Amino acid sequence: MSVIPELGTAQDIPERVIFPKGDLYSDEPPLETELHLRQIILLLQCLDWLWRDRNDFYVAGNLTIYYSQNQRKSADFRGPDFFVVLGTDRKPRKSWVVWEEDGKYPNAIVEMLSPTTANTDREFKKQLYQNTFRTPDYFWFDPYTLELAGFHLVNGKYQALAPNSQGYLWSEELELYLGIHQQKLRFFTDYGELVPTPEEVADSERQQKEFAQQRAQREMQRAERETRQKELAQQRADSERQQKELAQQRADRLAAKLRELNIDPDTI
Repeated sequence: MSVIPELGTAQDIPERVIFPKGDLYSDEPPLETELHLRQIILLLQCLDWLWRDRNDFYVAGNLTIYYSQNQRKSADFRGPDFFVVLGTDRKPRKSWVVWEEDGKYPNAIVEMLSPTTANTDREFKKQLYQNTFRTPDYFWFDPYTLELAGFHLVNGKYQALAPNSQGYLWSEELELYLGIHQQKLRFFTDYGELVPTPEEVADSERQQKEFAQQRAQREMQRAERETRQKELAQQRADSERQQKELAQQRADRLAAKLRELNIDPDTI
């Protein structure tokens, strides 16, 4: 999560200021740690790869969401660490401006907990996403303690998600599981298969190629051994045939000599 003071309740928000017209750039502070940054990038990479053939969604990390033209700009609310909007154009944006996006709010949000933001993520933001955003799926994850929790909006209220036998939480909006793999928050298919990063896909393809090459090499070596064995067998057969021919030739010469001496070789 971004480094900002803990937020209070909505009643604690000072007087709002009106945004000027024009482009609204994201206004997010740096993330607290490299681990938080890498975790957000990991989720972005995986979903972008999984949905690489789709153009009907927007996914972003640490990007400001402007949801009211009277919203206080910098102190009261920071954008989610990771969010997905469905049914929209897949294109770069400077920020997510709800009133310029047909009133669309995120379908799924993930917050990265940290000591300075955990209470905000568990309380203030949970209420904001439930009551204002009406975001159907909300998750939080602590990259250090590996705390993972998820909620689904039911009749306007968040209901805690129960993990499956593997400890994964189901997102109805994304039609994916969220779970921990090698101390990282990852996506999993409905069959429980890990959604890979492009690098993991490349590594897997490289390994498969190497395995295929190794199999081909083994097959070639096996074929060469079989060919060699056949050649040796043919050589032995040829040698035996030649030996028989030589023996027959010697026998024929001997018989001819005996006949020259008026000796019938058949009688010997």
